[in-house]
Amino acid sequence: MIINLVLFLLCGPKQSSEFIVKYLPDNLEPTVIKMDIGPSPQFLMERKVHTQISRRQIIKTKLKKSCSFTTERLKNMVMDFFPVLRWLPKYHCREYIWGDVMSGVVIGIILVPQAIAYSLLAGLKPIYSLYTSFFANLIYFLLGTSRHVSVGIFSLLSLMVGQVVDRELLLAGFDPNDDAETISNSYEWNSNSSNVTAFNLTLGGLSTECGKECYAIGVATALTFLAGVYQVLMGVFRLGFVSMYLSESVLDGFATGASLTILTAQVKYLIGIKIPRSQGHGIVLTTWINIFQNISQANLCDVITSAICIAVLVAAKELGERYKHKLKIPLPTELVVIVVATMVSHYGNLNEVYASSVSGAIPTGFIPPQLPNFNLMYRVAADAVPLAIVGFAFTISLSEMFAKKYAYTVRANQEMFAIGFCNIIPSFFHCFATSAALAKTLVKSSTGCQTQVSSVVSAAVVLLVLLFLAPLFYSLQKCVLACIIIVSLRGALEKFRDVPQRYHLNKMDTLVWCVTALSSALISTEMGLLVGVVFSMLCIIVRTQQPRTALLGQIQSTAFYEDNWEYEGLSPVPRTKIFRFEAPLYYANKDFFLKSLYRMTGLDPTLEAARRKKNEKKEKERWKEGDRGTTVKGLDQADTTLHLVPKEVDFQTIIIDCSSITFLDTAGITTLKEILKDYNKLKITVLLACCNPSVIDSLKRGGYFGKNYKMMHQLLFYSIHSAVQFEKGSGLIGNLITALG
Repeated sequence: MIINLVLFLLCGPKQSSEFIVKYLPDNLEPTVIKMDIGPSPQFLMERKVHTQISRRQIIKTKLKKSCSFTTERLKNMVMDFFPVLRWLPKYHCREYIWGDVMSGVVIGIILVPQAIAYSLLAGLKPIYSLYTSFFANLIYFLLGTSRHVSVGIFSLLSLMVGQVVDRELLLAGFDPNDDAETISNSYEWNSNSSNVTAFNLTLGGLSTECGKECYAIGVATALTFLAGVYQVLMGVFRLGFVSMYLSESVLDGFATGASLTILTAQVKYLIGIKIPRSQGHGIVLTTWINIFQNISQANLCDVITSAICIAVLVAAKELGERYKHKLKIPLPTELVVIVVATMVSHYGNLNEVYASSVSGAIPTGFIPPQLPNFNLMYRVAADAVPLAIVGFAFTISLSEMFAKKYAYTVRANQEMFAIGFCNIIPSFFHCFATSAALAKTLVKSSTGCQTQVSSVVSAAVVLLVLLFLAPLFYSLQKCVLACIIIVSLRGALEKFRDVPQRYHLNKMDTLVWCVTALSSALISTEMGLLVGVVFSMLCIIVRTQQPRTALLGQIQSTAFYEDNWEYEGLSPVPRTKIFRFEAPLYYANKDFFLKSLYRMTGLDPTLEAARRKKNEKKEKERWKEGDRGTTVKGLDQADTTLHLVPKEVDFQTIIIDCSSITFLDTAGITTLKEILKDYNKLKITVLLACCNPSVIDSLKRGGYFGKNYKMMHQLLFYSIHSAVQFEKGSGLIGNLITALG
């Protein structure tokens, strides 16, 4: 009779069926409390029983599968490692060939001037940049899974290589600032020509007569070989997840900060002054100080040439962007500028008449391959780590971006192998580090590229220059190359315009971008990348240490609850506080969780229990002394009034919304257990709602629900509304039994 009356009071005779869906222990029969009169369906929430396989069995199965070599498996392994074997036989020549040839020729035309220009960044001769562009395109054609990515020299990697080369040259006793022109066409390693200083010393294990040029390329190839080995090892051990820590804000900030460093390094070529190359941290500031100290030595011919080239290049870029929908291919502005500038410099004798610095002799053909010097590798082993990470991060991100755009898939692990071998194999042919480059990839896709056949066409264009046309660039001024580099940085430098929009979108990401950009520019590129990654991770920790918290109210006439602070017209739940914590609960934020809970509910159970205990003690002492007043002996009259009435608490239940708590660690479980214990001492019930399965499992292991999970069905609920209804039912039943008893 009493039960029927309670159900009638809760639901009403005509109300539609409502249920409190409750979690039950695994070893008990499922029970459903129906909040309605009459027959109705029952909802059972039972956890699935998952069969757990031992790790030994998993490892054994995987080893058995990987060690079983059949003809079919061997064939698949070879075809997986060389993706070209899968797609090239299916190549639709009539459909794809025109777009691939067109994009390949365009990229080849762009590669030649960029390769010559980026040699300035790497501190190497232009011939090595051309070698790098040639071999990287061929190897990625064989190993890459992206159809559109353009792999070759990249300004950021060229800068990082150049900084290591300059440092090692200085430590070996060479002068990195020696800009003497190379007149001889011989690029042999052991050269006795007048333009190369030969040292009768063993420098890092190289031959006893090794000049500055061969030592520089020796350092670059050793660095490149190690970077490639690191990338391949990352692929072998499935360490591609490392790139996840390089967020978009970190990569953009790093690119922008490094662009400032590149820009600063090219200014001396723009105005034709000779200043010492800065080493260590603070390169940008040191270089600008040296520039202003030597500004009076500027070469007027180089300044005028630079001004004209920059104006032409920027104007052509603007026109190309404005009318790109009408242009089928981008304007080859860099090539035109280089050809015209070379002719003017050659016929005007700018080097002899105005002392304008020129590129010098670029030989034809290939230097015989040679092993990277292993004695130099221990000196650059640490420098190869950021080089490898940056290279594969940009390559994978670009591959996935264009694969998504053109609706096909790439294999991230194979991409790491591809870019790794694009560094390992070319290092035997006097090449330096490569990766995918955004600007060339955009051009490649916009000019009709369909497959990596376009990379073979680009390599053929570079080969044509290597075999026949390279000596024609002898008189090309270095200031023209610097102009090409600076204009190519325009996209990265324009990121500064996006700061207000980025700030409006997400303040924390903007802070990460600024810190990474400034540290990359003002400290060093490698340190800037490290600072950016560490700072972004600290930002994540800070977000979880002090997350949003809220007290929830009920949306009228619904079973939904929202933040009282954010929404109007919410109804408070009588005698109940609903608390939401929007983060995982772990050791770093447990104190913030407790403080927020106590502050928002207005009750610290520990302090309240101590206050009540103290008042009870004083009450007992007065009863013993026969004093039933409110005056305490030994205190001033003004401070003797004690309010011994227990503090009135306007709630009997706390419901914790766990929907945003993704996991609990040991400290989090202990915190919830302490809350349950402390509030229960004050006769306040604590209920959990919306817990995900992993949180429930953590609570089970931590003993939150008691022995054999007996209290689970009274402490854990599927939704906030279920917990509220349970609290209301418990309160009504208790009051009714008290009234009738």
